Amino acid sequence: MHIEFRHLRTIKAIHEAGGLARAAEQLNITQSALSHQIKGLEDQAGVELFKRRSKPMKLSAAGLRLLRLAEQVLPQVEATLAEFSSLRDGHTGRMHIAIECHACFEWLFPVLEAFRKSWSDVDVDIRPGLAFDALPALQKQEVDLVVSSDPEDIPGVDFIELFDYKAVFVASAQHPLAQKTYVEAEDFLDQTLITYPVEKSRLDVFSQLLIPARVEPESIRQVELTAVILLLVASNRGVSVLPDWVVREVKYSSDYVTRPLTKGGITRRLYAAIRSEDREKPYMQELIRLAKVEARKLQQQ
Repeated sequence: MHIEFRHLRTIKAIHEAGGLARAAEQLNITQSALSHQIKGLEDQAGVELFKRRSKPMKLSAAGLRLLRLAEQVLPQVEATLAEFSSLRDGHTGRMHIAIECHACFEWLFPVLEAFRKSWSDVDVDIRPGLAFDALPALQKQEVDLVVSSDPEDIPGVDFIELFDYKAVFVASAQHPLAQKTYVEAEDFLDQTLITYPVEKSRLDVFSQLLIPARVEPESIRQVELTAVILLLVASNRGVSVLPDWVVREVKYSSDYVTRPLTKGGITRRLYAAIRSEDREKPYMQELIRLAKVEARKLQQQ
């Protein structure tokens, strides 16, 4: 016996309407076509599905069995179709984010907290993009957005500007370099540089200052947490370079000093790398909007 969704909808409609005429109207087909459909289904089953002489029409025992099936299956079908519709309209989906900026966690968490309140049906996850090649993963649809400061010309990938930030030198207020108005590459020669545990090429202080100047610090100490970096700096165990939004509170502490890197300062830009096909999805647009709003808040503090 071959049962289609339309058969289940027919059984349910006739049961609820109590007759062929009303059911046909609900299903937007002719009464003749509906009668033909019922007869064909009964021929397949080999039993009657309705008690013909009852008014309103009532289901037979076999018909009631099909009705129970319809009441189980149709809601699941409708729910699945609604999910497909939401996917097409961009109201639900997946937002797996890779971050190529270690300090970005502190900026991104408030963004995601605001995002989840309006887009609870979007599955959000964060993967540290420093542990794998994030942009190839974006192309392979393993992640959906990459936070990066290094845009590339990649077919099918858009780099959307988020905000600019400055890389800032941080030292103890008692450090000798605290007397300078700005620091240069040579100032790091006899210093312990405290950094996040990532490759040098991914750190602004190296990629934008030290590597071009061919300068190597006396030693490098890698620390996972920003709070611990600042604790070590305040204890005069070394110096660091962090994004300006990370050190916004440090500026008001007598334990630290912050100074520009070079006389003109070093400005970097963060981008959201996404697949071009995802750019118009409402939840993607909303996340990027919130990211820009949160960045402005941090920079105003």
